[in-house]
Amino acid sequence: MPFQALLDGLVRGLPGARSALLMDATGELVLAAGARDDRHALLAAYQGIALAQVRRVSDRLGWGTLRYVLSRHQGGHVVLRPLRDGYYLVLTLGRAAEVGRCVHASALTQERMDQAL
Repeated sequence: MPFQALLDGLVRGLPGARSALLMDATGELVLAAGARDDRHALLAAYQGIALAQVRRVSDRLGWGTLRYVLSRHQGGHVVLRPLRDGYYLVLTLGRAAEVGRCVHASALTQERMDQAL
């Protein structure tokens, strides 16, 4: 499965999407699409830390499988999706992005990436 094509399609197909990043379990950037901004890679690395924390809470409270985390900040939104084998997908969005549409599109990308991993 061409992961780069999936990331490129995600960013191109979503107005307001800034970047889509595939990260490994250590927080290292594997592939990126969209804006080439070092801040996005740094933000994505920190999302891995947040993902680990949310998973611990979810497991402790018995909430079941974590499918995504949506966060909002002054400049926009971040959709964080765990993938198989410790990888994770980070989609950064501007303030004007249609968040629901972006969450849905990232779910389809998550499924495709998980199948290919």
